[in-house]
Amino acid sequence: MDKVMRAVVLDAPGPVERLRLVRLPVPEPEPGWVRIKVEAFGLNRSELHTRLGLAQGVTFPRVPGIEATGTVDLDPDGVLRPGQPVATMMGGMGRTFDGGYAEYTVVPRAQVIPFDSGLPWEILGAVPETLQTAYGSLTVGLDLRAGQSLLIRGGTSALGLVAATLAKDLGATVLATTRNAGRTGALADHGVDHPLVDDGEVARQVRAILPEGVDAALELVGTPTLPDTLAATRVHGTVCFTGMLSNQWTVPDFYPIAYLPRGVRLAAYGGEAADLPAQVLQRYLDRIAAGEITPGPSHVYPLDEIRAAHTDLEHGHRLGKLVVRTG
Repeated sequence: MDKVMRAVVLDAPGPVERLRLVRLPVPEPEPGWVRIKVEAFGLNRSELHTRLGLAQGVTFPRVPGIEATGTVDLDPDGVLRPGQPVATMMGGMGRTFDGGYAEYTVVPRAQVIPFDSGLPWEILGAVPETLQTAYGSLTVGLDLRAGQSLLIRGGTSALGLVAATLAKDLGATVLATTRNAGRTGALADHGVDHPLVDDGEVARQVRAILPEGVDAALELVGTPTLPDTLAATRVHGTVCFTGMLSNQWTVPDFYPIAYLPRGVRLAAYGGEAADLPAQVLQRYLDRIAAGEITPGPSHVYPLDEIRAAHTDLEHGHRLGKLVVRTG
């Protein structure tokens, strides 16, 4: 009898009840692909968009999940040794081929990032996609430098917290928003210099602190807050559009001259596994292990509580990253 595994399958978009925990055959990797024994995976807004029917290019039925961490189970080409800890993300995972919501996943070797760490899997599972996106947003999207100021719109999201960690480590002054006044203390504890309650007029609050505006801003909420984020940014400053916590990412009838404040630059960021250098991932994990930085809070679920995890993701019930352990 072929080996079987537990996996979460989404047959069609819909409510959390569409996520079914089933048994499937363990997938076999073709040449150029690698089978990973998944130990943990993080939840992402992309997977919520898939479940809600907002994502494009997804075929069903599908095992969701755009990232996973675990160990190499089989590399038919013998490039990666069995047992090697690895992370993987993006590249069509959970969209055009089955993703990380399973005990095993098969992905192209080109999107596998080896690492070595003694950290628990629930910590490792929270890192790959969030770190890749935060790192790329701050470097490629914003070219953030030491001594500059950064506004993070959506600061208590997992991505916002990691971005704050990286920005503080770089030597930036960080302002970050939350819609929940009860979470400003968590932002401060995480190292944010100026926690702000998002009342819809964050630009006014920012300019009370920095009259000329921030040097850089990371937009994680989406197009509903983007105009106000742009208004909080100084002339020749840059806003990077990266996240869509609001599930809104388009601007109807976009007219740049009317929409963009004079002299403020608008960029965007979206990345793949290749955009997270292995040495960046390894250094980040080493610094967590040494207690030098913190990735922020996370909440861990077993695989059979995937519906509860998705409910918390959809409604923002938890602070920080949501992680699922398969074992």
